[in-house]
Amino acid sequence: MEKILVAYFSAGGSTKRVAERLANGLGADLFAIEPEVAYERSDLNWMDSSARSTVEMNDPTCRPAIAGTVKGMNEYTTVFVGFPIWWYQEPRIIDTFMEQYDFSGKTVIPFATSGMSPLGNSAKNMADLAPGATVIEGKRVSSRISEEEITAWAKSLIG
Repeated sequence: MEKILVAYFSAGGSTKRVAERLANGLGADLFAIEPEVAYERSDLNWMDSSARSTVEMNDPTCRPAIAGTVKGMNEYTTVFVGFPIWWYQEPRIIDTFMEQYDFSGKTVIPFATSGMSPLGNSAKNMADLAPGATVIEGKRVSSRISEEEITAWAKSLIG
């Protein structure tokens, strides 16, 4: 039987709510990608060039440390990876996550929460960090998406 993981990073709670709906709808395991050093509200002010999130996103090599690890990652065949859109792509902590594990032979499906910003190059970036994985384009969703809607979308991709 296929084993599915929904891993997510959520700065303000929106992505967490969507990830929980998705995991519940699919009967999947859930893993929170949490930074070793939590983001404060001031860290997330994208209008401030000295804010932590801005500094991280301006440095393509930045890899914020993650607290905790996925147990039994090798058992999962499909991994949904959720995140908020930062600067039209995935946050750098997602890059850390993608480099931390061997995704060879796995299907990786990004989903992102954003009011308006598209996923941009997120799927391509994630594929570059996960050689041997099949990374599907993914989808930007509203934080208000229902469990039924997010589950139907996911099932349309994985069968």
